[in-house]
Amino acid sequence: MTTSTPETIAILGGTGDLGTGLAWRWARAGHRILIGSRTAERAEEAAAKLRERCPGADVRALDNVTAAREATVVALTVPAAHQLDTLATVRDALQGKILIDVTVPLVPPKVGTVQLPPEGSAGKRAQALLGEGVDVVSAFQNISALLLQQDVQIQCDVLVSGNKKAARERVIALAADAGMRGWHAGPIENAAAAEALTSILIQINRSGGLSHAGIRIVGDAAH
Repeated sequence: MTTSTPETIAILGGTGDLGTGLAWRWARAGHRILIGSRTAERAEEAAAKLRERCPGADVRALDNVTAAREATVVALTVPAAHQLDTLATVRDALQGKILIDVTVPLVPPKVGTVQLPPEGSAGKRAQALLGEGVDVVSAFQNISALLLQQDVQIQCDVLVSGNKKAARERVIALAADAGMRGWHAGPIENAAAAEALTSILIQINRSGGLSHAGIRIVGDAAH
């Protein structure tokens, strides 16, 4: 069950591997899920699969704008190439809300090379586009989409960046509901670190003979 206040979470791009993985974990924790998509048929298909996997879950399929308008928290899980276009269509609906931006600015074919956008990070450019009326929180970039979909304990921590501590706290609580430990990572400018780490983890997977490499934060408790 949920460890945080139950939310109505819209997942824009909720038909892909990352979106469906987060949707399942949050639905299982008791949150209401709105699957947003530009294609109604794909949204309905993803919602039906989630209801089948998680009987009794409150799941609806909607277009992106309606999903964003009805949600209390919105997660963006689209490829980097569609980040700004998608956000532009829902900008008004996001005002006064938290946007969890999961965008990783990978540039094929060299996805193992750090190539951050001119704005500094995908999270920072999302905040610039949406304005101060939206609390952009960058998180979940270093988590394997395949692991999110499996009923396993994910041995990876989540770096959570955003300009308001209260918004980061809510996302850290949602990370816990999804079975992971989140950490305050500072303002949205620091999203660059987590986004860049994704390419590094890809290199570690390739050269180290690993799969689903992630990060863990360790240290002694302060006295």
